[in-house]
Amino acid sequence: MVDLLLGLQWGDEGKGKIVDVLTKDYDVIARFQGGPNAGHTLEFDGIKHVLHTIPSGIFHENAINVVGNGVVIDPVIFKKELDNLGKFNIDFVKKLLISRKAHLILPTHRLLDAASEASKGKAKIGSTLKGIGPTYMDKTGRNGMRVGDLEFDNWKEKYRELANKHESMIDYYNVDIQYDLKDLETEFLEGVATLKKLKFIDSEQYIFDAMASGKKILAEGAQGSLLDIDFGTYPYVTSSNTTAAGACTGLGVSPNKIGRVLGIFKAYTTRVGSGPFPTELFDEDGETMGRVGNEFGATTGRPRRCGWLDLVALKYAVQINGVTELMMMKGDVLSGFKSLKVCTAYHYKGEEITHLPYNIEAENVSPVYKEMSGWDKDLTKMTTESEFPDALNAYIAFLEKELHVPIKIVSVGPDRKQTIHR
Repeated sequence: MVDLLLGLQWGDEGKGKIVDVLTKDYDVIARFQGGPNAGHTLEFDGIKHVLHTIPSGIFHENAINVVGNGVVIDPVIFKKELDNLGKFNIDFVKKLLISRKAHLILPTHRLLDAASEASKGKAKIGSTLKGIGPTYMDKTGRNGMRVGDLEFDNWKEKYRELANKHESMIDYYNVDIQYDLKDLETEFLEGVATLKKLKFIDSEQYIFDAMASGKKILAEGAQGSLLDIDFGTYPYVTSSNTTAAGACTGLGVSPNKIGRVLGIFKAYTTRVGSGPFPTELFDEDGETMGRVGNEFGATTGRPRRCGWLDLVALKYAVQINGVTELMMMKGDVLSGFKSLKVCTAYHYKGEEITHLPYNIEAENVSPVYKEMSGWDKDLTKMTTESEFPDALNAYIAFLEKELHVPIKIVSVGPDRKQTIHR
């Protein structure tokens, strides 16, 4: 069986930390979608690590890490990531395996991303400009480059043909994008050379064989369920399936081989970039959440928009993913609020609804809140559930009752030790 670990909001829920905490129980950690727009932050031994493409189990001796076919890889960013981990004496050839079917992000994909976003003006979707969208467009357009292509002698010809096509598309957008493709290509070729030192695998067969031999596998998602290309707040979404179904297509795992589905959410809500956000706060409470929670994108550094917990959206994510257990992150950030609010329904077109409608833009939706008592106690030094203040226990109990799923982990700080199992 393969267990899944997923974000249930708009990303940035703390998946990297939880994968790191859980890896000791697994033999294989496999990323199944997304690209280097993901930034998984892990903190232990006084050091903060930010991973973009490499699975979050890389620091554990026991785990093999697989980059699955559903992931898109930028060799330039990948090389930098490996270089940053060089001082930790990790045997990447042994511990890091790359799917031949994973698609490659070319320098011209990044340029296309920038040109497309610039052409939208105020209607831009808030892309991270990493070339993710254009790469997935080439994938579905059936003319992308894959990791396995690098094993053939003619891969540079294939690259040139695709890059030429991209340059003509950039011209079509008719925006002022300054670039020197030769410099970008030099960096790209260096990244490819580094990538080729690693072991390329037929990842679906590898996962199948691992299951057959009784190995425990954890599939690691990137971004969050509300950014799913089908079920997220379209068009302000990512370009892949971030939900549980994406693990099946992103690793080649059949649905009946999925075991536990671990859903991660923050005790409040955040969002990076553009798009609707019904519970967003523009007051002192929102500012406090952002400051105390250090809400800045791990990849982009962009400040995250903050708001109260949206149970309508969270229930939706629990349903479409079939979540079996929950993990609540950043409960410590809410310490000090005299009262908390939880969105339990929306006012929508003259009625009160509790499901996520087609459009949740502000002109269509306003949140209905339940107010709850806050707590003053500092949670960051707590090591057991018995130390929790009564108001936090009441908050957790209310969420479990509404979501019909147990909250098994409460995170009370960024370090791997600040993780309380219930």
